Amino acid sequence: MPSRRTFLKKTAAVVFTGCGLVRAQTARRQTSLGGRRVKTVDVHAHCAVPEAMALMGMKVPAVPGAAARGDPSGLIIGADRIRTMDQQGIDVEALSINPYWYAAERDLARQIIKIQNERLAELCATHPDRFVAFASVALQHPDLAAEQLEEGVKRLGLRGAAIGGNVNGEEISAPRFHPFWAKAEELNALVFIHPQGIPDLQKRLQGNGYLTNVIGNPIETTIALSHLIFEGILDRFPGLKICAAHGGGYLPSYIARSDHGCMTFPENCNKEPLKKHPSEYLRQLYFDSLVFSEEGLRHLMAECGASQIVMGTDYPYPWTSTAVDHILNAPGLSAADRAAILGGTASKLLRI
Repeated sequence: MPSRRTFLKKTAAVVFTGCGLVRAQTARRQTSLGGRRVKTVDVHAHCAVPEAMALMGMKVPAVPGAAARGDPSGLIIGADRIRTMDQQGIDVEALSINPYWYAAERDLARQIIKIQNERLAELCATHPDRFVAFASVALQHPDLAAEQLEEGVKRLGLRGAAIGGNVNGEEISAPRFHPFWAKAEELNALVFIHPQGIPDLQKRLQGNGYLTNVIGNPIETTIALSHLIFEGILDRFPGLKICAAHGGGYLPSYIARSDHGCMTFPENCNKEPLKKHPSEYLRQLYFDSLVFSEEGLRHLMAECGASQIVMGTDYPYPWTSTAVDHILNAPGLSAADRAAILGGTASKLLRI
């Protein structure tokens, strides 16, 4: 791995917007509970590596409001990122890149992932107190994805993998993805699932309301998690650590219907007999806190347990700037619960 000086010079136009990243001047908000300092960890934060995207003829997309924060894209990490983290009280971000490479053939996918994972590792090594990262993997080639995860974790120090909720329309619970899940379990690596959209629903989600995202993304996560449960992935690989974006979509709020579905129509739940009720698997999964209301967070905790919730912001997409306060103000949480959600649980999962 190159030295910090060499890396800053080499990648100033690739990952950083400038060496000012080293000296963000904003006063850093610190979070305390009961007079004790609490480390806050955001598991849901996006970035991009232009050099890798260029291999597919793509450019970094603009993010709404990013220009006002001093970065023309928001996904290219610069001094503005740390300033925003300081303002919002985020001590550590776990960086991930939404898959855009699932259509790439094997050799191209290998090149893209190599560049991305090395750049992510270099960034984290430059600021180990502020950033960790999820490895990118070419999940369309499951054996290659397993290799990339192992290299990312063991050689580059990445903390898990970020994957989509489907792979070119194929469910991530399909048997051909078992080698990837087996490797993730073996490495004790956290897998962060982020939705990519459902092409089959695009027509119905057109019109006002940004429904492709507002409804489409939670639906995709709900489908992906349901298949992981009902196709037996969580039984086959019980040591898996999986975190779902956006509070797990709609699944936690309606999991009782899954339980009753198997009781009412058992003939539809016997293809892969489950070892427990569908709702019990929620205690085997993790969910980010991006559910927008204090009551929503309280309900998520009631269904899943506070031990299964971690903080997420979706930065730089401007869904929230008050993730810390969202957790501090949610009803029904003990101080220990709040500390765990703010960063304690994520620190264990991500080895921070």
